[in-house]
Amino acid sequence: MAENAESDLSRRLRREGVPLGEVFSFISGLYFRGKLAYAQAFSSPPKGVCGCYVITAGGGLLAPDTVVTLARLREFAINAIDPCNEPYRAPLDRDCGSLSETAGNSCDIVLLGSIATPKYVEPLLQIFRERLVFPMDFVGRGDMSRGGLMLRCVETGRELDYTPILTATRRGSRPPKLLPLALPGKLRRGSKNRLSEPG
Repeated sequence: MAENAESDLSRRLRREGVPLGEVFSFISGLYFRGKLAYAQAFSSPPKGVCGCYVITAGGGLLAPDTVVTLARLREFAINAIDPCNEPYRAPLDRDCGSLSETAGNSCDIVLLGSIATPKYVEPLLQIFRERLVFPMDFVGRGDMSRGGLMLRCVETGRELDYTPILTATRRGSRPPKLLPLALPGKLRRGSKNRLSEPG
């Protein structure tokens, strides 16, 4: 975000802007890449509804292809993601209310963000109630493990099972570590070459 930063991403942010999904993938790395890839692979929204939204600090729900500039990113950076913070909460409530009306009662809303804290759960639950679900395999996993799990699901075409947040146990013991992923065939030098996470 420095004015003299010379990376390609920094230059584009200062000029024409960059898709939000690309920016957040750079900032959050594996975790956000996993969430974005998973949402794009498995969402099946009703007609006229975007299948994937990013919760932002001060911008409500935005599609990942929304172009943001450095100025917009700085606006996000000054807002705390806290359900008691009005600049975060008001746009989120507005967009969730609109999404609830557009999607209707037959559509589940899958939360791929943090489920153990109130920062996302509290605002979303108030609007979506029993329609707000999350992957049961998230319980006990940290951010990186959830990101790795979702990337593996995309690779294998396996969608996770969901449960309503309203009645779920959201904390639990840590599950076993994910098995390492094999390198793509053209890069594998021997049977023991593995990556613990996609690069």
